[in-house]
Amino acid sequence: MFSTGQLIFALFFIVSFTFAIIYSYKKDKQKSKQYFKGSFWVLIGFLIFVSLLVGLKSIV
Repeated sequence: MFSTGQLIFALFFIVSFTFAIIYSYKKDKQKSKQYFKGSFWVLIGFLIFVSLLVGLKSIV
């Protein structure tokens, strides 16, 4: 289904992308507490809003 070159490229891409994401996360970990203070409440509000929409849709 896939050639050997495609499988090697996919494996290389997955490994390098994973390392890049881990590196970026570790680098931004200290800043995230400062910049995203209160973002938890935004998530809670969004979940409540979606729940209300789903609830109203199932009632009507």
